[in-house]
Amino acid sequence: MRYDYLIVGAGLFGAVFAHEATACGRRCLVIDRRNHIAGNAYTETVEGIRVHRYGAHIFHTSDEAVWRYVNRFASFNNFVNSPVAVYGDELYNLPFNMNTFNRMWGVKTPAEAKRIIAEQAARENIGEPKNLEEQALRLVGRDIYEKLVKGYTEKQWGRRCAELPAFIIRRLPLRFTYDNNYFNDRWQGIPEGGYTPLVAKLLEGSEVRLNTDYSDFVRHNPDAAARTVYTGAIDGFFGCRLGALEYRSLRFETKVLDTDNHQGCAVVNCTGREVPYTRVIEHKHFEFGQQEKTVVSWEYPAEWRPGAEPYYPVNDRRNGELYAKYRALADETPNVIFGGRLGEYRYYDMDKVIASALAAAERELG
Repeated sequence: MRYDYLIVGAGLFGAVFAHEATACGRRCLVIDRRNHIAGNAYTETVEGIRVHRYGAHIFHTSDEAVWRYVNRFASFNNFVNSPVAVYGDELYNLPFNMNTFNRMWGVKTPAEAKRIIAEQAARENIGEPKNLEEQALRLVGRDIYEKLVKGYTEKQWGRRCAELPAFIIRRLPLRFTYDNNYFNDRWQGIPEGGYTPLVAKLLEGSEVRLNTDYSDFVRHNPDAAARTVYTGAIDGFFGCRLGALEYRSLRFETKVLDTDNHQGCAVVNCTGREVPYTRVIEHKHFEFGQQEKTVVSWEYPAEWRPGAEPYYPVNDRRNGELYAKYRALADETPNVIFGGRLGEYRYYDMDKVIASALAAAERELG
């Protein structure tokens, strides 16, 4: 065995595990099917602007240990995520807060906003919600649902809200303050220079091979490592023998525009059903860029097909039950550790990925 660990995937989970293992004197080989490291957090420089190739990645956490950890590898700026939502000719602040409610109803006090939301929710007369639509109406009433939830959600999932399970939306954030900070977490920001250099530092000391498919590699190198850390799709590892887990995918149209400021903020959510994309991302605003040009990405939801990038697990009952069966298979598979959003079939914020990788490394390395 030339390596102690074969780590499949050079994203955050794999890179953190590799760093911890290398620090303990283990030999790690990290492989990735893509031509770059950092997974979906990968940033590349275009016109002097760090572009988030796979969509907006804003680091935020309330976990002090994770915050201290990432700051060992990068300095973070003070970016605060304050997106806006466009519905037709109307523009609203997100998350749903007093600026949103003032724009929608002209109210100025929390009591006025709470009264309208409660009256609208009561008017729906919904008992136990049978689907996502009823759940949302019960939580926020008709106006917010129709303008800011319905179209966006249906585009994101590719299904009518009435066809989606209620548990997808357990709550909708209602903030009765004039605060446009999207996250409640204590710390947030963007690593200066992007995520790619951060991951590169994590991978120092490990051998990294890109453009390398796991199946092909192990077929030709079955004894390369004593243990495997697998961050690919868990059903794919087992050849989808029990059936395929479902995902939603995304595609991006990215353009360089000959202007210094296209939309005035990093992220605009487009909530109308008639607009085919869900978000417009202007990358320079993540790092307060002053370049003469700008780079903008339009984000389109898509059904996942083999060969496409799986982004979001479809967390309905059928997929949950199927994942549990794959998880049981994984638990019975010797010398393989499954981790990350695909290996654990869950939507992970970046801080949670790092925490999960650190916990896995602690269990494995002691």
